[in-house]
Amino acid sequence: MDWIALQPAPEDVPAWGWQALRFTPRVARVEEAWLLELSASWRLFGGRAALRRALLRDDLPQGWVTPPWAAGPTALVALALLRLRAAGEPLPPAAQRPDALRLDLLSAARPHLPLLARSGLRTWGELRALPRAPVARRFGRELLLALDQAWGQAPETYPWQVVPEVFEQSLELPAIAGSASELMAAAWRLLGQLQLWLRARQRGVLAFGLEWRLDLRRLDGVALPPTGELVVRTAEPVQAMDHLGRLLREQLARTALAAPARSLRLYSIDTVPWGGAVRTLLAEEVREGDRLHQLVERLSARLGPARVQRPRLQADWRPEAMQRWEPAQAVGTGRGSASASAPASPSPSAGPRDAAAPYPSHAFAGALSAPWLVEPPLLLSMEGEQPCYQGRLELLTRRQRIETGWWETGGVVVRDYCIARSARAGLLWVFCEHAGPAGSRSPRWYLQGLYA
Repeated sequence: MDWIALQPAPEDVPAWGWQALRFTPRVARVEEAWLLELSASWRLFGGRAALRRALLRDDLPQGWVTPPWAAGPTALVALALLRLRAAGEPLPPAAQRPDALRLDLLSAARPHLPLLARSGLRTWGELRALPRAPVARRFGRELLLALDQAWGQAPETYPWQVVPEVFEQSLELPAIAGSASELMAAAWRLLGQLQLWLRARQRGVLAFGLEWRLDLRRLDGVALPPTGELVVRTAEPVQAMDHLGRLLREQLARTALAAPARSLRLYSIDTVPWGGAVRTLLAEEVREGDRLHQLVERLSARLGPARVQRPRLQADWRPEAMQRWEPAQAVGTGRGSASASAPASPSPSAGPRDAAAPYPSHAFAGALSAPWLVEPPLLLSMEGEQPCYQGRLELLTRRQRIETGWWETGGVVVRDYCIARSARAGLLWVFCEHAGPAGSRSPRWYLQGLYA
């Protein structure tokens, strides 16, 4: 058997239990320490040394340090060695364990220490050398059972730890925090605990909340809410806290605290099963730096959601209505970006062919549309029946018709699109708008877009 005893700081006790559960299901909280039985997990992690290194050093969140720990053949021996190490006392040689361990290191013997000392007993080996029946009558069977467990002659059973379904941890601040930077310094500790919980649950987080409790109830005679809160979301599930920490820092920098804060609470809102990181052996597919959604989310947190926008496709044939701009994070909050709507599949009906039309009939605006749109479309002047823009326009392509908008209040929209040439402005994208079925106005020409 291979037992390890860990003694983390009080605020990190739950997180180290979750860390241990990634390596063994036999994790128990006994008095001041976590007890882990690791012998069944050696093969999975490449041996005893590799397993201990991954547990205690290699796989910790950023900024975390290894707590005091000790290893032994049984849980009680490991716990006793941990207590010696935490007190700064030297450990007995391995050949003398557990016989040379002091009785005050055994929890079951502590109620009887004065009587044991008067009897001249100081170590586990001296007590175990006594006849069992008198020891059981004088000190109880629990002490004998503890000695048998320490020597591996009785099974050690504990209430084994399980990972909670939802993450929620609180932290009392070491000092009253009056600024976002002071809150962020403490929030990193909670983010590290969230990362360990996600690893133990094999999940990735999409959204979490940070709540701070205010130290004041009233300020300048105005009643204050008891807490402040903000929610951080990302488009794709993650386990690493680098990106989420940057988002949280940017949002906290833009958040004004109503009063100094004295405690923090971090809780998960939306998590999904974690599929693991995607790896590739092709060097050309290895990308450096942040992914696109991480850049968008960080800029949105820094500048505000309204200042970082992305286009969203709309099911409309009119070029000025084929897309609309909205805050980038409004397109997809939670499980990735929302899929953009696609225009309807039927192609628009073609109008009459112009005499000077060198392009094929299927060359619709989707392929020949101008990269720069004029918003709103510019009404062109006319010379007779010829549209003008910095001079008379020469129509180069046959007209492509769009009929849409019959469901809207203004009625049906009928347009004939084509490419025109201006002697001074170059190639233009223009359309002739016809009146609807009930309309009476004559057709008018508009400039829709410009070509580079």
